[in-house]
Amino acid sequence: MSNLKTQGFILIDVDVVALNNAGKNTQSNFDNAVGTKRIYKDGKSYVYVSGQAWRYWWRDTLQKTFGWNLSPITRDSKIAFTSANPIKYADDDIFGYMKAATEEVTDDKGKVKKENVTVTRVSPLKNSVLVSVGSVRPVENWSSMARQDGDSVPYGKQEYSAVMKGMFSLDIEQSGTFATYNKTGFKNLTEALKVEALNNGAIEIDDNFMKDEKGEPYKLVRLADDIRKSRITETILALKNISGGAMQTNNMGDVTPKFIILATLNSGNHPFSHIASASGKENDIVDLNIDALREVIIDYKNNFQGDVFIGRRAGFMDEKANQLKALAEEFSFVKTLTINESIDQYTEQLKKQL
Repeated sequence: MSNLKTQGFILIDVDVVALNNAGKNTQSNFDNAVGTKRIYKDGKSYVYVSGQAWRYWWRDTLQKTFGWNLSPITRDSKIAFTSANPIKYADDDIFGYMKAATEEVTDDKGKVKKENVTVTRVSPLKNSVLVSVGSVRPVENWSSMARQDGDSVPYGKQEYSAVMKGMFSLDIEQSGTFATYNKTGFKNLTEALKVEALNNGAIEIDDNFMKDEKGEPYKLVRLADDIRKSRITETILALKNISGGAMQTNNMGDVTPKFIILATLNSGNHPFSHIASASGKENDIVDLNIDALREVIIDYKNNFQGDVFIGRRAGFMDEKANQLKALAEEFSFVKTLTINESIDQYTEQLKKQL
């Protein structure tokens, strides 16, 4: 096993949206007023979409675009959990799960007893929030529910325009690969699921990072290559069609990337987090820092596996086109393309790296 990970960075550009609301706006004069999620840094306000919401959009896109059969959810009192079956459900594999449960089993003497079948899986796909690069001051828009008869019902909502950044990491080796040893986050499969997987084309491989008390590597269960390739590449390809967000009826926004970087690295750290910056008196003028990007490429050139793909949508930061082209001419392993070309060519490269 290697330590390969897809590291991705995106920018989205939205106008007059309310992508992720935060409940009642207590500072509004309207009783029915909804605030948007925002956070403060150095005294400035930044709007954001929670990481959970971004994952919801992602999972929903995989279902609708690639026909993923999503793992059903079971609700019990104050807890909820999926089927925790990554063999059958791709989203359990890629997005992780936790299921604490017991089952009744019959031992050799015919006695029924309860057996702990708790399983957990750390998500191979990790992502940040989507947060505005520059500071944003949302405005409250007065709206009303009104028809021809009767009085209208006023309500308020906060809207904003912003360039927002996000980053994600997909653990290539962990995807489609499951541990069964009893350690929190590592006991991914019950014994029954392990047997099911091995009877349906999965194989056992050594875990080179975890050893037992005798110094022998633990065994991992790995799905067939074609299944792994499909799940991994479709997760990345979904970014071309990802959609979602609150208030889409009146504030529809396009949340597909307008700028993207995709690279495979042999380390877990994410190097692209600070290549987009803001300046100005209010820290609200957004810029793509090409010098910072060049520094990352130089510093991590020995960690990149294969090419680095940079995509930009025409009409977004057109003033950076020549600088990005020069970057590709300076480094032979850097490719500057359109958004969809970058995603397509990266996933083709990824298939060869699996």
